[in-house]
Amino acid sequence: MSEIKQTSITVGESELKFETGRYAFQAEGAVVVSLGDQNLLVTVGMGGARDGMNFFPLVVEFEPKTYALGKLKHSRINKREGRRSDRDVLTSRMTDRPLRPMFPKGMRNEVQVICTQLQTDGERPPAALCMSAASMAIQLAGLPFEESIAGVNVGYDDAGNLVAFPTYDQLDKNGLDLTVAGTSDAIMMVEAGANLISDEAMIKALEFAHAEVKKICAAQDAFLKNFDIEAKEATIASDSESYEVAANLVAQIISEDDLTAVWGETKKEVKKKMKVLEEKMLEACAEKIEAEEITKSDLMSAFEKAFAKNMRARVFSTGKRVDGRAPDQIRELKSEVGVLNRVHGCGLFQRGETQVLSILTLGGPDEELHVPDTDRPEFKQRYMHHYNFPPFSVGETRPLRGPGRREVGHGALAERALKYVIPPAEEGWAYTMRVVSEVLSCNGSSSMASVCGSTLALMHGGVPLKAPIAGIAMGLLMQDDGEYRILTDIQGLEDFDGDMDFKVAGNNESITCLQLDIKIKGLDLSLLEEALKKAKTARAEILKNMLTCISEPSTQMSPYAPLIETMKVEEDEIRVVIGKGGETIQGLTAEYDVNISIEDDGTVVITGLRDGIAGAKSAIEKLVYKPDIGDVFEDCTVKTIMDFGAFVEYVPGKDGLVHVSEIAQERVENVSDHLSEGDKVTVKIKDIDNQGRVKLTIKGV
Repeated sequence: MSEIKQTSITVGESELKFETGRYAFQAEGAVVVSLGDQNLLVTVGMGGARDGMNFFPLVVEFEPKTYALGKLKHSRINKREGRRSDRDVLTSRMTDRPLRPMFPKGMRNEVQVICTQLQTDGERPPAALCMSAASMAIQLAGLPFEESIAGVNVGYDDAGNLVAFPTYDQLDKNGLDLTVAGTSDAIMMVEAGANLISDEAMIKALEFAHAEVKKICAAQDAFLKNFDIEAKEATIASDSESYEVAANLVAQIISEDDLTAVWGETKKEVKKKMKVLEEKMLEACAEKIEAEEITKSDLMSAFEKAFAKNMRARVFSTGKRVDGRAPDQIRELKSEVGVLNRVHGCGLFQRGETQVLSILTLGGPDEELHVPDTDRPEFKQRYMHHYNFPPFSVGETRPLRGPGRREVGHGALAERALKYVIPPAEEGWAYTMRVVSEVLSCNGSSSMASVCGSTLALMHGGVPLKAPIAGIAMGLLMQDDGEYRILTDIQGLEDFDGDMDFKVAGNNESITCLQLDIKIKGLDLSLLEEALKKAKTARAEILKNMLTCISEPSTQMSPYAPLIETMKVEEDEIRVVIGKGGETIQGLTAEYDVNISIEDDGTVVITGLRDGIAGAKSAIEKLVYKPDIGDVFEDCTVKTIMDFGAFVEYVPGKDGLVHVSEIAQERVENVSDHLSEGDKVTVKIKDIDNQGRVKLTIKGV
């Protein structure tokens, strides 16, 4: 068995512990990371390289466990953990992002990182812990890895001070939820949600986070010196002889002028010009391909690399991008609302060839999403955003398999951008809101387009946002000598062949959301600060276009949107409204096609269309009605015929006696000659005895 070794470090007010050698000693690398009562086991394994593999097959999985929080799964027929929640998928994605660039370029071995949740107090998110433990486990396994990376969460405490590894309560209430990963020298990944904070405040938070990242990286490096680690040999893809020949042929056949001439405002224009060069190249190399001196695949790969190199170089030499724009220029913008007339709200946003249709659906407060998380106690969510990326949006065909990791990630990003400006229920906006963004066409930054489309949809639907929000994607081209160009509003080619994808959402002055991914070994904070300034300028231009379309939330909601009516009943009347086994409230819900929820203090919330709400409210008022002499009721049902009179239900659930002498002006010998069960009559309260029994009359009413 392995010797158990431990180390710990104080980060902020928390003690972060790492341990190896106790568990999973057959894994190539295994580390337990602990913070408070949260324990995560992170293991790593490396396999071989499969034939034909043309990418690095790194897989990172976060494995949540219901036992970790001391809970049983809600299902009565299956207590085993099942499909991972969206939050679990996001944790896996977030852990993957800073690890991937640290492996050697061209590595083809299968690498699997599994983060198993052993126990948790439900106090803090796990992603940053997974990053640090994964970095240590990978290096203990001897895998080729550039240097230690670490992750840290940052938020505000109740006094407004920055803190490392804040609690969920602090993240939810205090307006900053920041996760940063990096090395000792630079930041590599950022994921942030913020309640309209300034660029300056965000930079301070990033500086604070990176200082804590440095501490954790240093602790890893010191701990790793205690081990005699045997380096493992990885399979690194190298250019074949065929590829080198193909690259030389491409350079001979396709000139730099030919490549520079490939430009256009749309993907189709660029592809059409590239197709001409591809055909020229294939025709010139047909004999060598047939003689198997080179492969078509190598030839096309060499051509694509040559084009990417030229595309990057022309930005530095001419200041022009592949679509003719300057580095800080945004593509043509278009904003519309109301393109669908039956939905509760909709917005169509287009930036260049990227087009997103966002649709709003409103529901009552009892339609909130209940999130049964394994990482924290169940919580409710009033605002949801879902993102769909169908194959036709990029001119492809593929099976529809439901939302994948990309869709989940982009949906969560856009949701975070807007959740801080959604009005709270306490301010009178009690609706549950779901926005779905359908990507109809994509040439880069569809997630930020969905932020813009969602703002339009929410405003069109009448949601009183605290501020309209726009999103922009910033890119980066970095030369070996350190010279760089920041690109505003990157399109697909610039994302694929660029060095950074930096998404920023907010209004003219403040930030609500950040996401940073890079392909190089980290970024300086000064560069991020410059990118934030350029992003602010871009957001202002986009918001101007959006607000020209709709300047403020609609004052009139869609006639198809539900309304919300609130009324109050006495606490001892709640059971009357609910009825035995929920029979009464279920009957009202079905009869008037509404949703009805009742709080413990007697607040009744009715959600539905106008006529249904009016009917349900009237029915509830009758249910809790306190009888008063002289009150008249129409359309009342005769429930029971007796020799001495009839019992009539004057309001739902409440009966009164119409004595035989009160049925008609003339003398009535036989009640059944005048009334039958089920008859509808108009009655008036004549008297209420000292036991609260109601006496009704039909005479003279």
